[in-house]
Amino acid sequence: MSGNLTGTGALIRLALRRDRIVLPLWVLVLGLIPAATAGAYETLYPTLADRQSLATGMAANPSMNLLYGPAFDVTTAGGFTAWRYATMLAVFVGLAAIFTVTRHTRAEEDTGRLELLASAVVGRYAALTAAIAVAAGGSLGAGLLSAVGMIGAGMPTAGSVAFGLGTALAGWVFTGVAAVAVQLAEYSRTANGIGSATLGALFLVRGIGDSSSDVSWLSWGSPIAWASQVRPFAGERWWVLALSLVTAVVLAGAGYVLLSRRDLGMGIIPAKPGPAAAAPSLRTPLALAWRLHRGSLIGWTVGFAVMGSLFGTLASGIGDVIGDSEQARQIFERMGGAQSLVDAFVSATAGILAMIASLYGVQAALRMRSEEVSFRVEPLLSTQVSRLRWMAGHLGFALLGTTLLVAVAGAGMGLLHGVRVGDVAGQLPDVLLASLAQLPAVWVVVGVTVAIFGLVPAFSGAAWAVTAGFMLLTLFGPVVQLSQWVLDISPFTHIPRLPMAEFSATPLVVLCGIALVAVAAGLAGFRRRDVG
Repeated sequence: MSGNLTGTGALIRLALRRDRIVLPLWVLVLGLIPAATAGAYETLYPTLADRQSLATGMAANPSMNLLYGPAFDVTTAGGFTAWRYATMLAVFVGLAAIFTVTRHTRAEEDTGRLELLASAVVGRYAALTAAIAVAAGGSLGAGLLSAVGMIGAGMPTAGSVAFGLGTALAGWVFTGVAAVAVQLAEYSRTANGIGSATLGALFLVRGIGDSSSDVSWLSWGSPIAWASQVRPFAGERWWVLALSLVTAVVLAGAGYVLLSRRDLGMGIIPAKPGPAAAAPSLRTPLALAWRLHRGSLIGWTVGFAVMGSLFGTLASGIGDVIGDSEQARQIFERMGGAQSLVDAFVSATAGILAMIASLYGVQAALRMRSEEVSFRVEPLLSTQVSRLRWMAGHLGFALLGTTLLVAVAGAGMGLLHGVRVGDVAGQLPDVLLASLAQLPAVWVVVGVTVAIFGLVPAFSGAAWAVTAGFMLLTLFGPVVQLSQWVLDISPFTHIPRLPMAEFSATPLVVLCGIALVAVAAGLAGFRRRDVG
């Protein structure tokens, strides 16, 4: 066994070197969010009556349980923070762990780099062990950072530690899920798809169990629910952590067993052979781009349809969630930019969905870099295909794909909200327009990504950091009362807060202009630089 682990330390150092930007970023962001927003609880709900009203609203609103999980005790800052973030952090830490493991295992096999390493003094299990160590270490770092931050914010130590460990172990479980997925699939995209689909299915199982008292036992079938079932700040149940730990160990062990039963570069589930000759429909760069992006786009579209519909069912009951606290209403309305609480919720939700859609835009745009470093671009460009024509195919999905996602989410949210209030004809157009108004900001994010790819391709990964910065400024900047000039850095800050705020075309036109300039800079840069 020791021989099979030879070179693990070197591969860990290599992975940390490659992830020197992305890994600290997601650890810091996910670790600091709970403590950064916990201090706002006293401002939102200053009196005991406000907090009791909030607790009553939570207990009576299964829709919010579907999204965030059960609220065990929201009468304290710690309990409120645990309710607000335990489930969401488990999801995001899980995604980060899945992508990290895939990046350093199956993606390395795709490019042939792992085969070169395996020909040297590197053990059979070294790459998987290194990937697990990095993903599990990052998850633990995010959990410990959140615990330390919450203790520093004045919350009880026991609850803070329980919250942090619940987050960390959720990441460990999905590290194990990814360890299995990369053995099953033959390509990294498929492995990421298996891991993400598993996470999504478990989130749905948890949501059904948490929102329905008749099948509440379903929650225990989802590791995502275990992070909140530890009950931080509400009478901690430490034994629940053992479920996550045992599950993580079993899944990681299964990954090692499956690894020993397949050849390098192959998957347990064999890929279907393609046709001997390409179909006529694959003879253009756009058709090839469609073939590369279609699976991801379909998955994102289905997810946005579900999210939009879910938020639509929540809109009319948002008053129960906020409770009777006038301070909370004022802050929420200020974030949404509307006088009506429901309209503020619609506006804020449209912004959140647009920010998530921008992540797809970054992913689609960076597919160009993935194709480039995999040496699949040069053979195409050696034909009659021009550089701009090749980029145009991918840009179409980055720009039009985000448009589709935002439109689908807006339509779903408007339709379900209209059904809830009995006014589909009135609510659907308003909510859809509020969603589509976010598109110029999304396109700016895509434009920045294209510019980075075209001008400084070695730093293409920085596009994720830029996008995360925009999201953090927009989501948490108003809560911590940052200066307006700082908030203005994010393109999402400049979007009119429809449906109640007055529509203004000027900021949308300016954002579209910025996006156009950024895309043009990226196109010009790619035309002038060397490929690879």
